[in-house]
Amino acid sequence: MHEYRHLLTVVLFLALGFGCATEPEPEPVVEAPTLPSAAPMRHIDLEGQPNFRDIGGYETADGRRVRWGEVYRSGELPHLTDADVAMLEELEISTIMNFLLPEEIEMNGSDRLPEGTREVPAPIHGDRAAELTMVAQTAIKTANFDDIPPEMNPEFHRLLLDEGKNEYASLLREAADPANRPLVFHCSHGVHRTGTATAILLSALGVPWDTIRADYLLTNTFRAAQVETKLAKIRQQASKTLGVPPDEVDMTNVEAFYVVDGSYIDGSLEQAVAEYGSMEAYIRDGLGITDEEVEKLRRQLLE
Repeated sequence: MHEYRHLLTVVLFLALGFGCATEPEPEPVVEAPTLPSAAPMRHIDLEGQPNFRDIGGYETADGRRVRWGEVYRSGELPHLTDADVAMLEELEISTIMNFLLPEEIEMNGSDRLPEGTREVPAPIHGDRAAELTMVAQTAIKTANFDDIPPEMNPEFHRLLLDEGKNEYASLLREAADPANRPLVFHCSHGVHRTGTATAILLSALGVPWDTIRADYLLTNTFRAAQVETKLAKIRQQASKTLGVPPDEVDMTNVEAFYVVDGSYIDGSLEQAVAEYGSMEAYIRDGLGITDEEVEKLRRQLLE
């Protein structure tokens, strides 16, 4: 497999005090669609994608709340059933923003979507993340798990903060336009590229970092069955490769790639602070999102 530049497939993959200049003309705010239950749902139960969820409902540092039914995070969507597609139609999904590379889409298939859904390709490229990914892929294939220490995981999120600048800036601008919502953004598993994107978006809205970390960790809840199956296959493969019984395979390092930890997404914040002084400064100076654009985003997505 070839990553970011030539493929980031992979299970491996990551309030604000913005000022405001002269208030622009208020743009229209689109009402959130009616969700298919009496109460808002964090997790949208799709047979073909276990990690599809609403990022609404989170409280900001100034006491406001992210609106439900406007923005969703997910893994890839080529395996949706007809019922899943009908669910997306019921949610009135308008736009899908896809961080996958063309090679990944060619290998795994295009998203299955309701007719008329607008698709926004936003492939994230990067050399260093590709290199780390190849190291990890090789380590898993050869059962040489010492080559993939747990501390490698936050590095992916630190790298994405730089390598995904253009795509993450585009996400914030897409989300701020009511014509594009409800909006879904996704990568392969909804973990690294999507996790970093979610952290940036929620940070721009003024959601505290502890809440952002908790949202990131929900991946473990919704991907639990999928991850358990994958780890079982890797254990069996390693058992044969190493010539030892399955229960003697040390899975510590490889499990760290599939069961995420809060320290992983913290790598994004640490990198923003190291390079720009804060996450809000990264959004302003790194992504080029103006204070006025942040205020527009907040007017649109907070209540």
